[in-house]
Amino acid sequence: MAGTDAPRTATAADAAAGGRSRAHLTSRAAILAVVVCAIALSLAYPIREYIAQRREIAALREQQQTAQRQVEQLARHKQRLGDEAYIKREARRRLHYCMPGEKCYVVLDGSKPSGPAARQGRPPHPPPWYVTLWRSVEAADEGR
Repeated sequence: MAGTDAPRTATAADAAAGGRSRAHLTSRAAILAVVVCAIALSLAYPIREYIAQRREIAALREQQQTAQRQVEQLARHKQRLGDEAYIKREARRRLHYCMPGEKCYVVLDGSKPSGPAARQGRPPHPPPWYVTLWRSVEAADEGR
């Protein structure tokens, strides 16, 4: 029986020691948890700001790329405007300009136009700029 009592006493002693060490570990774990929480809370705001700044930087880079594409497009347009043939072509197309020495004709007929412009319910070509200008002068003269 003495052999059976010894292990029981040892187990009881171990349990008492383990209880104290667990209580000691629990207080250490609580202190560690508090320190980890304090570190996490102190890092939460800077990390959130860092992420927000990275998003803002990405948005600004995208805006910069868009602006760069627009600058390149405007540079190409500026280069085209320096070409005399392009200017003449646009003057003929937009302003119905006729070069000196050329005979230009405007064909007017009473028939309705047929084509994609007619199907959309609009005239095939807008009136020349001087017609629009003269109509506005007449309208202002009439007091409309």
